[in-house]
Amino acid sequence: MGGITYDMEIPSSIPASKMFKAIVLDADTLIPKIMPHAIKNVEILEGDGTCAGTVKIIHFGEGSKFKSVKHRVDALDAENMTHSYSIIEGDALMGVVESITYHIKIVPTEDGGCICKNRSIYNVKGDGHEITEDKIKEGKEKAMAMFKAIEAHLHANPDY
Repeated sequence: MGGITYDMEIPSSIPASKMFKAIVLDADTLIPKIMPHAIKNVEILEGDGTCAGTVKIIHFGEGSKFKSVKHRVDALDAENMTHSYSIIEGDALMGVVESITYHIKIVPTEDGGCICKNRSIYNVKGDGHEITEDKIKEGKEKAMAMFKAIEAHLHANPDY
């Protein structure tokens, strides 16, 4: 099995703790509220929703070409604003990817904002399978759109 890794950093004027709360701790309810076309709802199968070992099914909205994925929380450290999780099942893996692991770290900046650091690792099935750069680019664009929608929601709702 081969792996493809990419890193992405997104700066924001939102304070780090507020961004972490929105993008990690409240994501299961916040994203379906602000982007229902992307994510319809999140169903917790095991765990409390945020602790390591939690397993969820994310049901995509009508705007997605995929139906759902199974998501497992690998680690969450609210104090250090880090979160790791893996997509372990679902049609978004396209039969080519065994799993996708994400490592997120929200880093405060001196100006009161933050940088969202995201490392994504695509674990490809066997030697005969490949994932194209276009598919990775599509994933990056979706992640960026979700981040920007959350950021816009936080700007529009300063008391969040």
